[in-house]
Amino acid sequence: MIQLHAVHHHFGERPVLQGLDLHLTERRVGVVGGNGSGKSTFARLLNGLLVPERGRVLVDGLDTRTDARAVRRQVGFVFQNPDNQIVLPTVEEDLAFGLKNLRLPPADVSARVTAALRRHDLEALRHHPAHLLSGGQKQLLALSSVLVMEPRYIVFDEPTTLLDLRNKRRLAQAIHALPQTAIVVTHDLELLHDFDRVLVFDEGRIVLDDVPAVALEAYVRSMA
Repeated sequence: MIQLHAVHHHFGERPVLQGLDLHLTERRVGVVGGNGSGKSTFARLLNGLLVPERGRVLVDGLDTRTDARAVRRQVGFVFQNPDNQIVLPTVEEDLAFGLKNLRLPPADVSARVTAALRRHDLEALRHHPAHLLSGGQKQLLALSSVLVMEPRYIVFDEPTTLLDLRNKRRLAQAIHALPQTAIVVTHDLELLHDFDRVLVFDEGRIVLDDVPAVALEAYVRSMA
C-alpha cells in the first residue's frame, strides 16, 4: 500500500497540501479537484519526485525521503505531456533506456521491449522516430516506457489532456487493462466512472473520499 502520514507542503508562502493522512490500497484510484487544489503536487509525492515538507510518504514501507531510488522502482509516473518523458530518438531505444540503466542482459532488454510494443500495438513503430509519433502514440509510448520497468504502481498526471476522443478511449482501455495499481489525476471524469475510489481535493485537503458515483456527483455540484 501507499501511505501518507501528516503530509504538508508549501510553495513559498502558499500552502499546497495540508495535513494529508491516507492509505491507498485499491487497484484504481482517481484524483480530481480544481486547478491549484494540490492534486498534481500530491501525485508527485507518491514516487518521490517531490518530498513532503513535513510528514512521510511510504510505499510498501519504503520512505520516499530516504529510499527514493527504491520507491521509483516501485512507482512509475506518466506525465501529462509525453514529450517530457521521451528521451531517445526511436521508439525501441526509448523503451530500452531505463532497462539498460538497470544493467539487464541484452536478451532480457530485448524481450521486455518486444513485449511492451506488442501490448499496445506499437510493433510496427519499433524503429520510428519517437518525437514524430501522433499524440496518442506518444502517450502509449510513455506508458510503455513505464510498464517495461515492471513497477507495482503507476501514477498518471492528466494523461488524457492532450488527446482526441479516439485516443482518450484507447488510453482508458489501456489503464483499465493494467495489472498494476493505477492512481490517476484527471479532469476527465468519464475516465473514472468504473474506478474503485475517488479523492476530491480542494485547497490542499481531501474534502471527499468515496466511490465514483458519490464523489464525482458531489464534485460536479461543488464546481457548478
